[in-house]
Amino acid sequence: MGEQKRQNQAEQDINHVLKARRDKLAELQEAGKDPFQITKYDVTAHSLDIKENYEQWEGKDAAVAGRMMFKRVMGKASFCNIQDLKGNIQVYVARDSIGEEPYKEFKKMDIGDIVGIKGKAFTTKTGEISIHADEVTLLTKSLQVLPEKFHGLTDTDIRYRQRYVDLIMNPEVRDTFIKRSQIIREIRNHLDAQGFMEVETPMLVSNAGGAAARPFETHYNALDEDVKLRISLELYLKRLIVGGLERVYEIGRVFRNEGVDTRHNPEFTLLELYQAFTDYHGMMDLVENLFRQVAKKVLGTAVISYNGVKIDLEKPFERISMVEALKKYKGIDFTKIKTDEEAKALADQYEVQYEAHHKKGDILSLLFEEFVEENLVQPTFIIDHPVEISPLTKRKPENPDYTERFELFITCREMANAYSELNDPIDQRARFEAQEMLAAAGDEEANHTDEDFLNALMIGMPPTGGIGIGIDRFVMLLTDSYAIRDVLLFPTMKSLDGVNKKNDVKKSASEAPEKSVEEAPEKIDFSNVKIEPIFEEMVDFDTFAKSDFRAVKILACEAVPKSKKLLKFTLDDGERKDRMILSGIQEYYEPEELVGKTAIAIVNLPPRKMMGIDSEGMLISAVHEEDGREGLNLLMVDNHIPAGAKLY
Repeated sequence: MGEQKRQNQAEQDINHVLKARRDKLAELQEAGKDPFQITKYDVTAHSLDIKENYEQWEGKDAAVAGRMMFKRVMGKASFCNIQDLKGNIQVYVARDSIGEEPYKEFKKMDIGDIVGIKGKAFTTKTGEISIHADEVTLLTKSLQVLPEKFHGLTDTDIRYRQRYVDLIMNPEVRDTFIKRSQIIREIRNHLDAQGFMEVETPMLVSNAGGAAARPFETHYNALDEDVKLRISLELYLKRLIVGGLERVYEIGRVFRNEGVDTRHNPEFTLLELYQAFTDYHGMMDLVENLFRQVAKKVLGTAVISYNGVKIDLEKPFERISMVEALKKYKGIDFTKIKTDEEAKALADQYEVQYEAHHKKGDILSLLFEEFVEENLVQPTFIIDHPVEISPLTKRKPENPDYTERFELFITCREMANAYSELNDPIDQRARFEAQEMLAAAGDEEANHTDEDFLNALMIGMPPTGGIGIGIDRFVMLLTDSYAIRDVLLFPTMKSLDGVNKKNDVKKSASEAPEKSVEEAPEKIDFSNVKIEPIFEEMVDFDTFAKSDFRAVKILACEAVPKSKKLLKFTLDDGERKDRMILSGIQEYYEPEELVGKTAIAIVNLPPRKMMGIDSEGMLISAVHEEDGREGLNLLMVDNHIPAGAKLY
């Protein structure tokens, strides 16, 4: 009850503050000083410009504009802090300098208001570069309270949903997205300098090919045709190579109807480029140089830090085949495997799950994912992939079971995928037919035959190298960001209950009706619920005390492939941000709705293999029976509880 009273009091306080802000706006409007009628403000400098070039600005007139983030009123003189694109700067506001009436208006301004400041740059007695204001102009009245004022912006879910607030409150977030823009610009500069031409290709397509992914489907009303959102840029760019455009690239959005986790978002930014008269070795040279040079341009160095680990982009990247890598990191000599049956027996030996239609090459890929990827921290090209998983790639002439393909891995993540592109239309048709058989068997990610693309190959495509680079993962690497949502301004989020689903924004307290009486609590019917009887056997206190219960933040959650029950959680336990726990609760939750929540886990259980994945603990759920069916609720707690908080 005490907690409810505190919540009610906080809501009343916020209502009071918001009403006061509206009243101030009404007062300004009545006086003919409506800030929303101001259409422009001439800014002559940003905060950082003045600080970094103070010698040029000292004693000179400057005009800055930004959001007021701090204000301290001290009688006849006050201080405030103005935040703009490049940082923040202190402003000294004296009554004698701006006038008595403007000073009264300044004192009524609120944290969050957007203001324009004209004055002279100077240094305070404490040595802080500031502006001595001659004029203060209210440009925009903020009618909402910034989150830190009352409860802080700590909820990851809210940060992603209201990125505009996140950008205001967290300068490191703003810096990430400024770097993202710089990275994309430097990629373009690098490719343009090498004679590549940027092009644009369709997003709405009749055949979504070029990758193994499930597309989003929609309907084109004007033509009365079903269409798909593209999953790749590949097939149209190759058509341009056929047309004689020898070096082309596109940076664009692609869409894949799949899960959300730390590395995946249903819509993301992809770079694909194609160069005639080269192969995958030429692509390796290109991408290695691209990563190195972009890092130097944006960060000033090619030796970077990611999650506390030094990543050296300056050294030559390792180049090793998938078969060699499996032998290096797991001691498995796949060259001895000659048949599909032998490959499946090997998978059984190492408890790696596969499907009935999988062939030898598919098994190799599964073994690689299971035992090798986790070792690929430093930049490594994994080359020569099996033909079964490379439907658009040229075979190796000396070993046609494998293809001239590579994937670049850094920090155990795939960063790029490249081929010596298949330009044999007869072989390409056979590969498409194999993909059609997979689709008929229920594989929703299989490619479908693209007759127009085959016709283009019949006309003739020169030997070509091609590469795809996930821009978002590249940005994650160069900004030391753990999750893909941290580098997407507006990541895909599940709609929330109890909000306006058109935009996910809860009604603010100011818009809510005043409560004259306390709302009746929700009535929950437990009449059909059965619970397990409490154990009669006692456990001694010392034994119980050995179990380490901790609050954990859910950073990512995804369904485990080929499992109908398991969800894989990536957790922040206060010490690590990569604790992996598997839990059989897929039936009860959509993975994306759990991201950002705070749960409870036992963290000192020995790792247990589940579907070939080490589960490092146990998430706590509450289980009951209702109408003869098991019910389950993952135990989730207040997001204000920090990761790693121990339960006693």
